[in-house]
Amino acid sequence: MMKTALSVENLSKVYLRDKKKGPGINALNNITLEVKQGEIFGLLGPNGAGKTTFLSILAGTVVKTKGKVNVWGFDLDKNPRQVRASIGIVPQEVNLDAFFSPKKLLDLQAGLYGIKNSQKITETILNLVSLNEQANSYSRNLSGGMKRRLLIAKAMVHQPPILVLDEPTAGVDVELRKNLWENVKQLNKIGVTIILTTHYLFEAQEMCNRIAIINKGNLVALDTTKKLLERIKTKKITFKLKEFDSNLVLKLPHVKFSIESKDSISVNYEKETIDFEQLINYLKEKNLKILDISIDEGNLEDVFIQLTKN
Repeated sequence: MMKTALSVENLSKVYLRDKKKGPGINALNNITLEVKQGEIFGLLGPNGAGKTTFLSILAGTVVKTKGKVNVWGFDLDKNPRQVRASIGIVPQEVNLDAFFSPKKLLDLQAGLYGIKNSQKITETILNLVSLNEQANSYSRNLSGGMKRRLLIAKAMVHQPPILVLDEPTAGVDVELRKNLWENVKQLNKIGVTIILTTHYLFEAQEMCNRIAIINKGNLVALDTTKKLLERIKTKKITFKLKEFDSNLVLKLPHVKFSIESKDSISVNYEKETIDFEQLINYLKEKNLKILDISIDEGNLEDVFIQLTKN
């Protein structure tokens, strides 16, 4: 049976304001969720949804208003030091000393955690994030992707079982992003539980086992990625056709036809209202010759917009 890495029950945070300015701001409203050991867990939401407040409570930089938080078996109220020791947080901002090498930075970070020289695993961590060749280079000379990986390395010096990645690929190009995710997958393979926030929803769809979506401080969805995608009820198909009369009228119940060009038609419909075969037969009845078919089943972005637009 998998251990619970993170358990949150009825977690709320109200930022109090001056009485003259009105009531406080509810940043989190009774959030309840669990993250299992070994998961890659996505925490998604629009700007201002409450993600940063949630992570700040875990990091110990923001005090919760109410609720229970348990990290790796430690209660946040009773064992705050053990909670912080169980989590490594990789911030969104790159905050590195430009004149320190990766090796020196990791050794210093380990010292801040009270880790003895004999227990430091600096070389191992540098290998894990593929920075062993840059171990003695100045941090200012590292590329953007290397700096991101060095942030992950800093968060790993005390060997936390849970790693929190806050927008890890913001401002990183495609190739470096790919390398970064390979590193994250490698960490997950050796048993590290990953909690990820990102605005690149295709990344969450590709990487995460389960996803929680927060909107205006409320938990609006919590499920496996697969089941969240199953919420998409509509389907879009684009047909590339042999040139046809653009004045052609196409009508079927529950189906929306749109003529895109002289050789292309898009079709939108709810998945349960019509069979794909019926659609093909209807186009053939209209003497339309199909040359190619492109199917869009929808993605996590569609689910996200559906859940947060209101």
